[in-house]
Amino acid sequence: MSFNMTDQDQITNRSESAQGGKAVIEIKDLYKSFGDNHVLNGFNMTLMEGENLVVMGKSGSGKSVMIKCLVGLVKPDSGTVKVLGKEINSLDQQNLDELRSDIGFLFQGSALYDSMTVRENLEFPMRRHKEKLGVVADTEPLVREALENVGLAHTMDLMPVELSGGMKRRVALARTLILKPKVMLYDEPTSGLDPITSKEIIELMRSIQKKYGTSSLIITHDVDCARVISERMILLVDGINYAEGTYSQLSQSTDPKVDAFFKK
Repeated sequence: MSFNMTDQDQITNRSESAQGGKAVIEIKDLYKSFGDNHVLNGFNMTLMEGENLVVMGKSGSGKSVMIKCLVGLVKPDSGTVKVLGKEINSLDQQNLDELRSDIGFLFQGSALYDSMTVRENLEFPMRRHKEKLGVVADTEPLVREALENVGLAHTMDLMPVELSGGMKRRVALARTLILKPKVMLYDEPTSGLDPITSKEIIELMRSIQKKYGTSSLIITHDVDCARVISERMILLVDGINYAEGTYSQLSQSTDPKVDAFFKK
């Protein structure tokens, strides 16, 4: 039996979310199967403007597939996905690429180019999105500003191999921020990091949201990360949004499937 909040809890939660403004991501009745593997079975999700929303799910629960549907890398079997008011599956490649420039990604593995310096890694998206940024003859001020935002201005001329795991994650975040995205997608932002570095990354995510006013969708299995960063949480179980609420609401649930997320 799924966990349900009381009507008052639901009203309060919607009210808190609405304070951030309009919906920037809307997923309705999302279905996706791969052969006999039914990954998403009617998943629903709304991310409000300025909100930090955490989606938690076990390995293989459909988190990655949901993200891929969200950015147009995987086409769902049915359902609708809207980002910044645009229906993903109705966009041609050019318009999809333009929309993606408003979406920032922080991948689990950081995804830096090993053959490029930190400076060159940050300049790469700038070259691809000249129209959005305007013609920039001298990229160094923008690169330096982005690195200063993550506390790594001194790494500009280093290679990724010279950076620690936490530093790579920060540089990847700086590379994303240089395009000033409206929506941030974090895929396991603290995975593989020690507790101290994880805390630093979480605090950085919070400061970025405050400074840039971004709306953030965080995919994680890190309960501590969810507790600190989330304003609202969705638990993805059996391909659906099985439970939804604040960390406090969900962590106090007696539903076995919900309680399993919070046991250590």
